[in-house]
Amino acid sequence: MNVRIVLASGAALGAIALSAPAIAQDAPAAAVQAEEDDNAIIVTARRQSESLEDVPASVTVFGAEALAKTGVLRADDFVQLTPGVTIVTGTADAGDTQINIRGINGARDAESSVALVVDGILKTNTAQLNQNQGTLRQVEILKGPQGALYGRNAAAGAIVIQTLKPGDVLEGGMTVRAAEDNTYLATGFVSVPVGESAGFVLSGNYQTTDGFFRNRFLGNSKTIDDQEVWGVDGRFVADLGPRTELDVKARYSDLTGASINFNTSFHLPNFAGVDPAFFEDVNEHEFGYYSNIRPTNDQTTFEASAKVEHEFDAFTLSAWALYTDVDQSLTADSTSADFARFTFPGATPDSVAASNACFASTAELTGFPLNAPTFIGNNPVPFIFDPVNGSTFGAYSPTTCDGTQYQIREQSDISAEVRLASNGDGDINWQVGAYYLHIDREVGVSLGADLGFGVTRQLYNAPGSNNPTTQLYHDAFKTDVYALFAAVDANLTDRFVVSLAGRYDIEDRSVSSLVPNVTDPITGGPINPGQAFGAIPDQSQTFRQFQPKVSLRYEAADNINLYANWGIGFKSGGFNNQGSAAIVDQSFNQFIGTNVLIEDQYRKEVSSAFELGVKGSALDNRITFDLAGYYTNIEDMQFFEFFVGGFGLLRVVSNIDEVQIFGAEFNLTAEIVDGWTVFGSANVTDSEIKANASRPVTVGNKSPHTADYTINLGTQLDLPLSSSLDFVTRADYRITGPTWFHTLQDDTNPTLFSGLLPDSALALPAFVGDADYSVSQRDAFGVVDMRIGLEGDRWSVFAYAENLFDEKYLNEVITAVEFGGSFISPGGLQRFGVEFGYKF
Repeated sequence: MNVRIVLASGAALGAIALSAPAIAQDAPAAAVQAEEDDNAIIVTARRQSESLEDVPASVTVFGAEALAKTGVLRADDFVQLTPGVTIVTGTADAGDTQINIRGINGARDAESSVALVVDGILKTNTAQLNQNQGTLRQVEILKGPQGALYGRNAAAGAIVIQTLKPGDVLEGGMTVRAAEDNTYLATGFVSVPVGESAGFVLSGNYQTTDGFFRNRFLGNSKTIDDQEVWGVDGRFVADLGPRTELDVKARYSDLTGASINFNTSFHLPNFAGVDPAFFEDVNEHEFGYYSNIRPTNDQTTFEASAKVEHEFDAFTLSAWALYTDVDQSLTADSTSADFARFTFPGATPDSVAASNACFASTAELTGFPLNAPTFIGNNPVPFIFDPVNGSTFGAYSPTTCDGTQYQIREQSDISAEVRLASNGDGDINWQVGAYYLHIDREVGVSLGADLGFGVTRQLYNAPGSNNPTTQLYHDAFKTDVYALFAAVDANLTDRFVVSLAGRYDIEDRSVSSLVPNVTDPITGGPINPGQAFGAIPDQSQTFRQFQPKVSLRYEAADNINLYANWGIGFKSGGFNNQGSAAIVDQSFNQFIGTNVLIEDQYRKEVSSAFELGVKGSALDNRITFDLAGYYTNIEDMQFFEFFVGGFGLLRVVSNIDEVQIFGAEFNLTAEIVDGWTVFGSANVTDSEIKANASRPVTVGNKSPHTADYTINLGTQLDLPLSSSLDFVTRADYRITGPTWFHTLQDDTNPTLFSGLLPDSALALPAFVGDADYSVSQRDAFGVVDMRIGLEGDRWSVFAYAENLFDEKYLNEVITAVEFGGSFISPGGLQRFGVEFGYKF
């Protein structure tokens, strides 16, 4: 039977009631595997077991059945089913994940704003946010600042995951999928008891895909978004005594694939008369790929942890330790062609070789079709200097004139926590603890001359080599974190509960430059702009923050809870690659008169958030709902900036001095009849930049990376056909509202073209090169996912569709302001597949 026909029929059935956040918050039918007490969903988001209805905060929950019926495996799956939460992942590399919750975003190259907690252990590397964490049994997404509980990287919220714990019987399961684009997936687990008081779980996963897009210069190769990843994880749990439990885990994963899935889009309105594509709405871009360098991405992850819990009469002592090592690297084409870094020969053999390669490849490829408005002329001279024979390449062209890039991000860390928590359900419950973390991180970005021999996978390649390095950022970062925390819940009456929590973090950070003291073989200057006045000095800084939280809950009726909470969120400051401030100032402020402030050290981010809400249920929990309003004030919001020019490329973190965010959220779940559930949710978020010394013109604009609204609609039908066979169909419709990704929005700004035009062959005034960024907002879009199939006692078979109606949308827009355009990455296209599952 044709999968598309089956799914189209299922979509018609699903449309009967399309409506929401994956079977999620307050949906008892969706979380049957969650621990239950009188049919209530039990969650651990606040580091204690409690009913979802009793949590004085917004929480979305996916139990084991919901995870299975939605096909959820990783963060990008369940985030899309959660109101007020958006994600950007995998556009630059696999570890590049930013999650935005209610307007607070995790800036690329800074720390995450969302804590990831797996089986009670806090993960520390942002690269782990979208990795497979094992055999999932429950996922909780807690919104609002959770720093009092989870520390420095929980300003926006927390994702709390529970994986399968071994039981006293042998069990196992497997899931296999096959889909278009040579997309295959297999996951499996086995849980084995060991004696009467121990057991282990072994899980594995494998996934591969050719991706949606092709490189037409490299023989239509499948090298744009292809990926292969596999992993294995184990968990051993043993009772060391009647009151003591040991929980040991280990996980390894390996990923290979592509990177830098971007096209360039220009925003130069005064050039639109030459070609309308010079002033392009990012949403109208037709994607095409043709770089001469095959982009690669490699990531390996190893982690091991041990946790011990011992129950005393009055309290429980728990302690854990975690070691993690994540190594990432990528190679790709670069962005320097339009700024002629490699075009003209200098005094060195390498600059002559790079220029010869650039001219030769341009001559060979003259007329090769590129995305409008770019083109390859008879020579690589920028067309503003040679209007008749010159070129406009854009980024990632098929010539060698772009140069190459090689990036690494390697991090190892060790962390530990000790916690005491009261036992029982008394009127007063408490917990206290201490936390320590040490991080060693090495980050490098290398720009090389493309001499036609590809990328040499090391950060520094000497003059005379096949891929000589012409600019290098390479730094070693060290971090030590010390924290103390405490929390108390007091039942002041049988209906009124007050919760107080606090955490004090001290974060010591240092950075040392690893860039050698050598000369750039292309320009003759220092290989890092920060070396212009000598060696780059070491830097260190200590960041401190107290993070209190106050929560109130009042049971207005048996099935109605009112709540309020206020808390402080915190992300540590840190260091950009040393020399970043110098290159931004020289290349932009001094050359074209912009007013952008970038520093080698960025400040800590502190947020203050309020939330008011109501949760309730009716008709014996057949209907559940919640409504919340929130307000957040953020000081020194960390924000990622991307710069390109003749120097190559530069990634930095800046600060937005003050941002205010406010919004509302509503969730509704209804079980219409036994087996048929509908869900609906909506989030509306408004925001305003109140102060921004980094870019003063942006005051009054919206918070970047924040959708104006999200709407989730969905339905699930579970229809028994016999005592051992069910027909199951599920549809989820996610609408994501308009989104600005940069602080510059309906604004104009000078660009490098503004600086070049007066002295060019065109001899035009500088303002002709100014950019207008009103066309850089991502439009609203809606994506429908569909599953339809049969479930038996031990097996299941489904047909599924991702993006059923093939909605075209953008995954991310990275605006490079002084470049005069944006780097844009496409969202996933339509894909049909089948799935088979078996368990024993």
